[in-house]
Amino acid sequence: MKIDSHQHFWSFEAMEYPWINDNNSSLKRNYLPADLLPELLREGFTGCVAVQAREKIEESTFLLNLADHDPFIRGVVGWVDLESANVARDLSRLSNHPKFCGVRAILQDKADDYYMLRPDFVRGIAALQIFDLAYDLLIFPKHLKPAIELVQQFPHQRFVLDHIAKPRIKDQVQSPWDEDLLALAQSPNVCCKLSGMVTEANPNAWQQQDFTPYLETVWRAFGPDRLMFGSDWPVALLAGSYGDVVGIISKFLHSKSESDQRKVWGENATRFYQLKP
Repeated sequence: MKIDSHQHFWSFEAMEYPWINDNNSSLKRNYLPADLLPELLREGFTGCVAVQAREKIEESTFLLNLADHDPFIRGVVGWVDLESANVARDLSRLSNHPKFCGVRAILQDKADDYYMLRPDFVRGIAALQIFDLAYDLLIFPKHLKPAIELVQQFPHQRFVLDHIAKPRIKDQVQSPWDEDLLALAQSPNVCCKLSGMVTEANPNAWQQQDFTPYLETVWRAFGPDRLMFGSDWPVALLAGSYGDVVGIISKFLHSKSESDQRKVWGENATRFYQLKP
């Protein structure tokens, strides 16, 4: 069983996806389940988790509708306004769907690096616990310190770090990302996705060894029980094919035990997101 724990779908409209611009213009088209399925099958994946790409409640409904029609979409990480007075109502409605498994906000784009510690946002995280939903942390290295504080406030909340916090792979800069990542991993309620790395490297000239020190740090921090593969398709297509992204992780895992490889390729994602068969 192999699960891609992180990918996106959209029916492209410029007003809906302002982050898709002339700098990543190849993304200005529809990317839907029929586009992803051949890639999954080619690499031996049996399912995926669709993750929000818009900060609208309609995004959650859109992804759940896709999941209703395409059973290989095993889970949906949607969006709700965690700071809204109606957050419990929204979570209650969405969590009635068996594939709604988590929530994400685009914290990396907030002007305030400590946005996630604002009282209203923290109250929203508390609401996630009530409905037993996971939370995806989409952040840059500069946000790791407030993330450490956030996850420590909620030791029973499931968190997962997206894209290993987007370190500066292109420039081969590790500190202080590495120290802060190790500190975050001290909280056992936090997992990490091996995703989003290829677009942080030199998009035209990356090599396998560019990722090795970062992968070794993440492995040391989280170990085989708290890591999961994610492609970040179709964003990853800006720097490589689906097979390229799978290959980076496959080559790194080659020396690991079969048991550890199974965990990273699918068992951990299934357990973390509580994916249904």
